[in-house]
Amino acid sequence: MRDLVGYGNRPPAVAWPEGARVAVSFVLNFEEGAEFSIADGDAFNESVYEVIDQQSVLDPCIDSHFEYGTRVAYWRIADLAEQYGVPMTVSACGRAVERSPWLVQDAARRGHEIAAHGFRWETHAGMALEDERRAIAATVDAIRGAVGKAPVGWHTRSVRTGNTRALLREQGFLYDSDAYNDDTPYFVDVGGARHLVLPYTFDTNDMQFQHSNRFDTGASFAAYVCDGYDWLHREGDRFPRMLSIGLHLRMIGRPARMGGLERIFQHLARRKGAWIATREQIARHWIDNAPAGA
Repeated sequence: MRDLVGYGNRPPAVAWPEGARVAVSFVLNFEEGAEFSIADGDAFNESVYEVIDQQSVLDPCIDSHFEYGTRVAYWRIADLAEQYGVPMTVSACGRAVERSPWLVQDAARRGHEIAAHGFRWETHAGMALEDERRAIAATVDAIRGAVGKAPVGWHTRSVRTGNTRALLREQGFLYDSDAYNDDTPYFVDVGGARHLVLPYTFDTNDMQFQHSNRFDTGASFAAYVCDGYDWLHREGDRFPRMLSIGLHLRMIGRPARMGGLERIFQHLARRKGAWIATREQIARHWIDNAPAGA
């Protein structure tokens, strides 16, 4: 059943650590190697967010767009985040982890959370129960095998099923990000138990460079994200607000866009009031501090 009300103007009185006004979550999506590619034996190639030009044959062009993320962009992004002391949640597809375990191993060593983003980079729409159970389990196994710890967070590519949340609870997940309907975490009932949702967003997200051309420069991306932070900061004395900033290796990691990411880091440091945290940290804080019935 849809909830068109949410908290309304009465969100729970949850304070962020050290008096912060906004919990800020940088999500670095790691999908490279999990996308569909005829070169990998799939029936079709991926054709969104990079080159909107579906090919029915081997497509080294689109393959190389994804390869840029692991070959070059990851190191550039990880080094900049380390320079500014910014923890991120690396939202990783299981097959991408299997093919490039070094990436999540390096990210974990730097203190970033490794969360789950499906096994393949695919929607779960129409996925049968047992197929979805296996996909979630395979993702958990891949991440645990690479970093020695099972993920506690999940994000489906665009569409979850009616079974997803029950399966996540079955496999020990703490939260999911399969919602875009709030600026504050909230609980939902799953089989009589409270399950935490950390809302995500597609607007403060670098996918808009290529999906809609909403952002044409790194500066325009930075300006939009910083405007979002400033408004939530304004509300943060009354509401426990959260800002998600979606990043993709092969998108923000291009040299002409990295300056935009650095501007965001600098703005948060200068403006003050941000608790920059992993989604696991935010989830655990919310679970520990949200009042019963929230």
